This record gives sequence, structure tokens and C-alpha cells, in this order.
Amino acid sequence: MEIPLYPDSRALEFSDKALFDGIFERLQPRVSELTFAGLYLFRRAHDYRMTAVRDALVLLGRGYDGRRRFLPPLGGDVAAALDTLFGAGEELYGADEAFAARYLSGAGLEVTEERDSCDYLYLREDLATLPGNRFHKKKNRISYFTARHRYEVEAFSPARRCGCLELLDAWYRLAEHEENPSLDLELEAAAEGVTMTEELGLEGVIVTVEGVVKAFALGERLNRETAVCHFEKADPFMEGLSQLVNREFARLLFSDCRYINREQDLGEPGLRNAKLSYHPVELVRKFRARRAMIR
Repeated sequence: MEIPLYPDSRALEFSDKALFDGIFERLQPRVSELTFAGLYLFRRAHDYRMTAVRDALVLLGRGYDGRRRFLPPLGGDVAAALDTLFGAGEELYGADEAFAARYLSGAGLEVTEERDSCDYLYLREDLATLPGNRFHKKKNRISYFTARHRYEVEAFSPARRCGCLELLDAWYRLAEHEENPSLDLELEAAAEGVTMTEELGLEGVIVTVEGVVKAFALGERLNRETAVCHFEKADPFMEGLSQLVNREFARLLFSDCRYINREQDLGEPGLRNAKLSYHPVELVRKFRARRAMIR
């Protein structure tokens, strides 16, 4: 399907997968949003729309706060595309350090680091083996779970799809809706990810207890040395289960990858503490930018 010229745009479609897969294979992105599955599954949450700015492909969208934004231009004359978009009053989101250094260092731009949006990057081997005293509490929680439950770990398969969807439904009923206004959108994305694993190229692990799905994690390759975990859900009443499924995702999948990107914390204190407790080797910094207002 043809891509309209800016300021016109069209919705992101599943038929665009081959186009984006080719672009990301060339770009080797570090930012977790930049996979086709990551974009497609959140297309309604962020109102992603495609446009051509000169010869660059650009995704327009909105944050959870409703603010208009665009993602870094994909290919073409990036500097010219940025000049057009900034001149039209658009705001850039999701630029990593390399992009910011190359394109956002000029005068006349307001550049802001988005700490709540930084991705957590871990050594896959650390998550898979939980070595040393740093991970002592994680290992204890896993031991607590494994000593009390008859469980199995397996690769995600279509036969377990209904069980994963039932777990999502149960998780949603227990969640704090008022404290997480994006919860409905996250659930929609996760459910569609479970439903379209094969089409989107997602891989995952499942933990069952007495034959019932109690945890799962889904992800994909982000670049040649990094996998990204898009979704992880576990029964909150089973202590140690979330630590187990985290470990098994890293242990069983993407064994040729050095790193695992576990996305951002969105500023939620509990999620931030949990992600920091796994000792990331890097926070993949992201920046927002817009043309400075003339006073």
C-alpha cells in the first residue's frame, strides 16, 4: 500500500511487515519500540500512522498522555525530514544517544532525556543463570516456588494460546486500573500478541502448574545481539513464579544473543525497582526533541 506524503498519512497495516523488517534489519535498532511487532501491537494505543517526509519513512503517533509525536525517521535524508517535521511543530520521541548525537546537537532544538522511557538492558547470561550474591534473593524466590508446585516449562505453542488468554483475563481483573490508565491498551496488545505469535515472529516460554498456564513471556530479536521481551505475565499469588519465567525466557530462548532488552518502566515505582533489582548493564537512553520556541 502506498505511503502518503506528509502531512497526509495512513494507518499502519499488517501488510507493512516486510517493509519494516527490511528497514530494521539494516538499521539494527537498540530502542525497544523499533520492531514491527512492537509497533503493530501498539498501533491503536499510540495511533501509529505512516507518512513519507521527502524520502524518509516516518511514523506519527501519540504518547499515553495524548501528546502528538513522531519516531525517528527511518532511512532517507533524516536531517531534511527532521527539519520539515520540527518546522511544522511536531515533536520527536524515542531518539537514542547515537541518533541524538548525530541529528539533535544543533542550535534551536530543545532536547530532553525521557528517564521513564529508558530501556533496561541486561546480559542474557546473567538473567539465565542468576550468578553470585547479587541475585541471591531471586534464586531464593525461585526455590520457594519450585519446592511448592508441580510445574512444567515449555516453549509457547498454539495449544497453549487459550490458557495464556485466560491468564491475561485473570491478571486484568486483579490489576490496579486507576493507577495504570494505559492498562486496557497494554492488555489489548498482549492478547493480540498471544493470538498472532506465528504471524509476528514472536517466541515465548510458558510455565504451567498442574497443567494450567500460570505464567508466560513473549519476545523477539531486536538486533543481531539483543532480544527484547515484550510481554511477561505471571499469577501474582504464586511467589517466585515471575522470577522463574524471567529466568526461563533468558535460558531457553535467543541463546545466540548477548543482551536482553526488557523495555521501560513508564515511571511506575514498583516496576522500576523490580527492573533495577536485576542489575541492568545499561539504560538505553531515549530523548524527546522539538524546535525551541522563540520568546
